[in-house]
Amino acid sequence: MSLAKSLAPHLPYLRRYARALTGAQRSGDAYVAATLEAIVISPDVVAKHADLRLGLYEVFHKIWATAQVDEHADILPQTSWNELKAQERLRALTPLSRQALLLVTLEGFTAEEAARILGKSDRDVTALLDEALGEIERQTRARVLIIEDEAVIAMDLGDIVQGLGHQIAATATTARAAVEAAERERPTLVLADIQLADGSSGIDAVNAILASFKVPVIFITAFPERLLTGERPEPTFLITKPYSPEAVRAAISQALFFESTAAMA
Repeated sequence: MSLAKSLAPHLPYLRRYARALTGAQRSGDAYVAATLEAIVISPDVVAKHADLRLGLYEVFHKIWATAQVDEHADILPQTSWNELKAQERLRALTPLSRQALLLVTLEGFTAEEAARILGKSDRDVTALLDEALGEIERQTRARVLIIEDEAVIAMDLGDIVQGLGHQIAATATTARAAVEAAERERPTLVLADIQLADGSSGIDAVNAILASFKVPVIFITAFPERLLTGERPEPTFLITKPYSPEAVRAAISQALFFESTAAMA
């Protein structure tokens, strides 16, 4: 199998990770594109690894740490205020603790693998993870709308949200109920499933909510590949079912930090 075909299954998840770091699809994709360009020039930088996914993320982080990627080229007229705000915040705050937390919780690497990707010691990564969790605890408190048709999952998400010190504004099982709850409660964060009880779409619900007011959104789905196609605007924050509580906590921290509110087409 060619190197390109071997790497292809990992690219949607690398793009998700890049978006979580930058807070925007365009800028995240710019770093992924630069990573692939580096691999095309020197295939051995990743081909020599027994674990291609680990090697891919290592190359990405070398680009992230050293390359001057022109995130704004050809996109300034279309760049939203939220994306610019996220990029400005990122330039001021790019803590390694966030990177370590996302690698371990959202991407599923072990702490030892995250240390290798980041070029740090295992002890350093442990300290970074502790720092990140402390940062989550200090995060601004939010009122959360949960859009989820499975009662057990909704309850679990509610427990996680409340465990972080946030408040549940409402829980909805259909798109219509979600929009009505959002108008009534004005949440400051939305956790949204994609497929809802009556066959309605969590994406449609979120787009309707965002048409009324801006709020950070985290999507949750058992089929992330259906959204990570590159063919339309994608969610900046996407959690894959089954999820871990740590992944939800990390996504909430990132979403509140970047205030990601881009609607999906």
